[in-house]
Amino acid sequence: MRVIDPEGNQVGIIPIYKALATAADFGLDLVEISPNAKPPVCKIMDYGRYKYELTKKRQEAKKKQSAFQVKEIKVRPKTDKHDLQTKIGHIKKFLGKKDKVKVTVIFRGREITLSDLGRNLLATIAEETDEIAIVEQYPKFEGRTMVMLLSPK
Repeated sequence: MRVIDPEGNQVGIIPIYKALATAADFGLDLVEISPNAKPPVCKIMDYGRYKYELTKKRQEAKKKQSAFQVKEIKVRPKTDKHDLQTKIGHIKKFLGKKDKVKVTVIFRGREITLSDLGRNLLATIAEETDEIAIVEQYPKFEGRTMVMLLSPK
């Protein structure tokens, strides 16, 4: 197997028992780095410290991942213009924070016959937010609600 010493210098291709003896001389462990290589590559290092550094790297990578949330805005088919503008302001704020927004139109009782109003309301919201958002899921019915999903550009 090919052996690399703690400083990163190649010791050479030596048998396993000699590699283990060399690692014992350094007071460290023999760790197989690349098992599929011909010959396999091993490095003399402190295995506990190696595992610790790997977990640290994973944690750093996890911190840099962007996690988004799905925020929900609920409106009714007869929502007034000013109230709608307020809701659109909230939607823009959420999209600015890189969150997805689920816009829900809730129909109660006989309002289910006003599905055109709900569709027009969602189209208005999509138009108002088209510079910062894309429609990920177009309006569709789910029971007594109509749902549209917006995501930031």
